[in-house]
Amino acid sequence: MGEASAFVPGHLTGFFQICDEAEDPLKKGSRGSGFSISRGIHTRVRVIEAQRSLVRIGINGKVTTTAFVSENVVSKMTSRYGKPCRVEVEHGAEIPIGSGFGASGAGALGLALALNEALSLRLSRIEAARVAHVAEIECRTGLGTVLAGLSGGFGVIAKAGGPGIGETVKFEHDIDLKAVCLHFGPISTRKALSSPELRSRINELGGRYVDELKKEPSAELFLKLSRRFAEHVGLITPRIRGVFEKTDRLGFTCSMAMFGETVFSLVEEEESERLASLLKEAAPSYEVFIDSIDEDGARLLT
Repeated sequence: MGEASAFVPGHLTGFFQICDEAEDPLKKGSRGSGFSISRGIHTRVRVIEAQRSLVRIGINGKVTTTAFVSENVVSKMTSRYGKPCRVEVEHGAEIPIGSGFGASGAGALGLALALNEALSLRLSRIEAARVAHVAEIECRTGLGTVLAGLSGGFGVIAKAGGPGIGETVKFEHDIDLKAVCLHFGPISTRKALSSPELRSRINELGGRYVDELKKEPSAELFLKLSRRFAEHVGLITPRIRGVFEKTDRLGFTCSMAMFGETVFSLVEEEESERLASLLKEAAPSYEVFIDSIDEDGARLLT
């Protein structure tokens, strides 16, 4: 029947406001700020006619039965197709999973775009992306990641909601910003979004910080607000605290990805190697990498 591939950049969120009161999942989401990076999720799909429907999902070459968001997307897209088929999905992850890099949203969005092509559903880019957004909402793995990954860049989600409803504002930046990241491990987004106390702390500052950054968009202010937000929310782990103490002393403003045990900063290119060396020295057993800002967002691959 068909094959297709897509790429969606990873996305790190510095701060956000939960906006999930609406009944319609397309009106649920978040307001927040973050940036997309050049690393992300490559998704390849192959669809074959079959007597009965069957789905096989692999991540980095290993078959998995726990890719619930991807299964949700496949179910929604194949129901639109209306005929039984075998769907083979392969996600190639260049970013850590479950660690604040937006992997589930990137995988869902890339899968929706690729299946739209492979099944010849003729949905618009926005319509296909909405399927991914609803899957993330239903699986409680994210709120605004799909919308952010669709547009790419560094900026804010100014209005909550799924693609076509939510609104993003991308910031222009003259300097060549580099993202420098240190990854320790995962934090469950589902558990975090289910905690009433944590939700309250998030919403005390998240929306106000979006408005503040929109008025004076800059990497410096974004980092300061992200750090204040991380301190207020109270998820900073001892390992991250130890890194912050070292980076603060040397004048680098770093923060923590929402949600993941991940340290990040945005710096000018000439400072990126110095910060990366400092992070590696602070945590020699863990991955540190430098990446560019992805300005293009989600795209089909030829």
